Order: sequence, then structure tokens, then C-alpha cells
Amino acid sequence: MTEEDSLAPGSEEAARKPASLGRNTLVMASGTFVSRGLGFVRNAMLAAAIGVNTIAGNSYDVANKIPNALYAIVAAGVLNAVLVPQIVRAFRQPDGKRTVDRLVTLGVFGSLGLTVLLTLAAPVFVQLYTQGWSAEQRGLAIAFAYWVIPQLLFYSVYTILGQVLNAREQFGPYMWAPVLNNIVSIAGLGAFLAMYGTYNANGAAYDDPSWWTAGPTWLIAGTATLGIAAQALILIWPLRSGGYRWRPVWGGPKGELRGVTSVAGWALGAILLDQVGVLVATRIASSANVGLNGEIDLSIAGNAAYFNALMLYLVPHSLVTVSLVTALGTPMARFAAAKDTAALRETTVRGLRIVTVFSLWSTAVLFALAPAIVRVSLPVQPNDEVMSVAHVLMALSLGAVPLALLLVFKRVFFALEDGRAVFYIQIPVTIAWLVGMVLAQDALPREWWTAGVALSLSLSNVVGVVLRAAGVRKRLGGLDGRRTVPVMLRATLAAAVTGVVGWSLLRFIPEPDLDDKMNALLVAFGALAVLIPLMGAVYFLLLRVLRVPEAGDVFGPILRRLRRTVR
Repeated sequence: MTEEDSLAPGSEEAARKPASLGRNTLVMASGTFVSRGLGFVRNAMLAAAIGVNTIAGNSYDVANKIPNALYAIVAAGVLNAVLVPQIVRAFRQPDGKRTVDRLVTLGVFGSLGLTVLLTLAAPVFVQLYTQGWSAEQRGLAIAFAYWVIPQLLFYSVYTILGQVLNAREQFGPYMWAPVLNNIVSIAGLGAFLAMYGTYNANGAAYDDPSWWTAGPTWLIAGTATLGIAAQALILIWPLRSGGYRWRPVWGGPKGELRGVTSVAGWALGAILLDQVGVLVATRIASSANVGLNGEIDLSIAGNAAYFNALMLYLVPHSLVTVSLVTALGTPMARFAAAKDTAALRETTVRGLRIVTVFSLWSTAVLFALAPAIVRVSLPVQPNDEVMSVAHVLMALSLGAVPLALLLVFKRVFFALEDGRAVFYIQIPVTIAWLVGMVLAQDALPREWWTAGVALSLSLSNVVGVVLRAAGVRKRLGGLDGRRTVPVMLRATLAAAVTGVVGWSLLRFIPEPDLDDKMNALLVAFGALAVLIPLMGAVYFLLLRVLRVPEAGDVFGPILRRLRRTVR
């Protein structure tokens, strides 16, 4: 049997029944859990090396934001929007292997050309993302940017190959590959700390842009790019072992990719609108802790503090919500291709209820325990810096539920190949974020600008949920509001009580000795080790008392795994 035969309709691959949602989600969540754990280590080492609200820390954050923004536009935005639905449809056709090869070819080589152009434009990007910086600090950010912008190519390759795996329901490798990335990055940061020491010991030198010669710059930024490359290229192995071998294909029947170009164009427009908000947010945050005389106030959250808070905020989202919605994405695309609206609606409603129940709990944990969470992730930073990040994290946490719902709705639109709706809905969402940030900057003192950016993002996500829900409801003929709304309201009550319990109990934790960083770290870690499981248990019991059936969907796989481990 040829490779094409193995993927044709009627073959064993095509006839394979989809794995259970719980098992797929658990496989992906376990990979994300390990990756995020290593990510905590990596971010803590990076903060120890270059600080947070510092010249070096903010310069590296701006440089690193460029490939991340481009990844959001090209890979996470456009490629994710079109690949899984198109690949699922292609594998249903007799010549599907050739169509998938063509998609991969265009994606990889298109990303290569774009990466070269954007790397040359690094000074322009740094100028756009910063405000009130000196020429020397911008020069340092540009030096970092030249090393990190090539990550865009490898992010794209990772996304393309990962979505081929997801379309074939090989979910594990895509979520486990970032583990390798973190290992490589940690090795680079370890070498930097061994050779040059920490920011606390050498702050004056590290905040002098002329100190950053090729050696230290490579160890910080170059090894980060090397990690993304490893994350992408490792996916070749599971693809080959699973029976897919890519062959470059440049052409095909006329109109073959019409659906791809249409959805990709609207998706690109929506992501570009979102990146306008990211640009303004970065400019406001980058100027927040720069005084009139150009000196940095370490107690005020800047753009690097916003990034650290955002990474913490996204941990539960990426750990469970993204894993769950990724597992739902393939059956959604299959039901949409088969025009089975009833099955698509049922899958969507189930996803909405599950992500809401989980995200409400993550909101309660992030808001109530923010100071301890940030202390654990930034173990050697001064308390002023820790609290500046914690306040931003609390503001972001209020948007966890809307963010999860937006992801589900976006998957539905893309499964239906309706990128136009996503674009038009993004317009008022971006406007709401921009207006909120401008008002926050005018109304709040400088030390709260970055938290105001975060709160404005959370509120704009609510606008997006309202608009996308209306659109999906119209397309699917309803969202079973009689069952869905009561579940969400009862879960909200349970999360509010859980948050109050966590907040109250954290007050009883002994105050750590902030002059002793190890003591402060151990106190914070001990508090989280006790309070997070306790808040999970309180929330689960309240959901049971309030008869929220999704409690089993959220906590069931974890409880079953724990039982097997105990046995």
C-alpha cells in the first residue's frame, strides 16, 4: 500500500474512530504541563540573568515580542485558521496527500521568505514598539531582535507540521515538542549565568548597552532561537513514524486552495487588528517605568512585567483550554465538512460549558494567589517587582473565561470557513481595547498604566464573546441556552466562593523574610502547594452540590489518573 493509499477514504487511517475527548485532552495537557513547568524554570533564570523592570529586561522583551507578534499573525493566526479544516477535508479526498504536501510546501517556503524580510526590518519594529527610550536602549533591543526574529520560520514550521499531526489525531507530539525548546533555552541561560553572573550582582554593567557583546547576546537570544528550531524539527520524526512523508508540491488544480486563501485572508486581517492593540499596549507599558530623566523605576511594571504576567495568566489556559479546544477542533472540522450542523452544535456547546467551568476556577486561583504565584516564578526578584507583576496578573485573570470562550467560537467559524465574521467582530474588540488603554493611561497614575492595559484587554474580550456568540448562535441554530446559561451561573457562584476561600487563607500564611530570597520562595511555594489543591477540592465539591455536570469533565481525567497512580 502506498502512502497515498494509506490516507485515502476507506483506509484503516480514515476509518479510525476518533479518540476520546478526555484522553486527547489529557495527553496534550500533560505535555503542556511539563513544558510550562520547564518554562517557569526558564523564565526564572531569564529574570535572574537580566532582571524584569530593567533596561536589559525590557529591551529583550521588546525584541522577543517581535517574533511572538509575527507568530500570532502568520502561524498561530493564519495557519491555525486554515490548516486543520483544510487538511481534514483533503484527507477525505483520493488525492489528499498531494494537497497536504502543497499546503506544507507553500507554508514553509512562504514563511522562509517572510522571515528574511522581517529580520532585515528589525530596527523599524523596535522603533514601533517602544516609546521614550534612549538610542542606546533601542540599539540593545535591535541587537537582540536580529537573533530572535528568525524564530518566526521555526514557529511556522512547528505550526504547520503540528497541524498535520492534529488532523491525523496524533495530538501528543505537538504539545510535547516545546519541552525540548525549554531544555535548550535553559541550557543557554545556564551557560550565561555561569559565565557572567546574575543581574543582582552586575546590574550596572548589564544596563549598559555597550556591555552586550556577541557572546552574552548569543547566549540569551541565540539559544532561544535554537530552542524554537529544535521544537519544530523534532516533529518530523512522529510524522514519518505515523506514515506521512512530505514531498514538495508547488502546483495543483485550479481553485484547489480557494478555501485556504479566503479564510487565511480574513484571519490575517483579524490578527493584524489584534496586533494593533498589542503594539499600543507595548508602547504604553514600555514607557510606564521610564522617568522624565530616563531613569528606570524598578517598582513600576513595564513591558517585561506585562510579559511575565501574561505568561503566568496563559498557563492554565494553554494547559487545559487550548488542549481541549485543539481536541475539539478536528471533530468540528469533520462535522462542518459533512454539514452535520446538529453534531457541530452539540460539540460546540459541550466545549463552551467545559472551558467555562475550568476557566472560572483558574480565575479564582490566579486572582486570589497572584503574589505567591509571581514570587515562585520570579524567585530572586525584589518584592516591589514581584508585586508590580502580581497586580498585572490579577487584572489579566479577570479575562480568563472570555478568552476561553473566544477560542471555542473562533474554532467554529474557521471550521465553517467563515473568516469574514472573525475579522468584522475583531474590529469593535480592538477598538474597545484601544479606548480602554487610552482612558486608563489618562485616568491612572503611571504605576498603574500596565495593569490598566491588562484590565482593558480583559474587558475587550467580553465584547468579543458577546459578538461571536451571536454569530455562532445564528450559524448553528442556537447554543442550548436553557442548559448552558444555568451551568455558567452556578459555576460562577462556586468560583466566587472558592476565590474568597483562597484569598482569606493566604492572609494566614506567615509573612516571609523578603531579605532572604530562599525563605520567601519556600513560603510562597508552600502556600501554593497547599492552597491550589484545596481550592480545587472546594470548587469541585461546590460544583457537585450545585449540580454542575461538567465537574466530571474538568476534574474526571485528573481524578482517574490519580486513582490509577495510587493503585
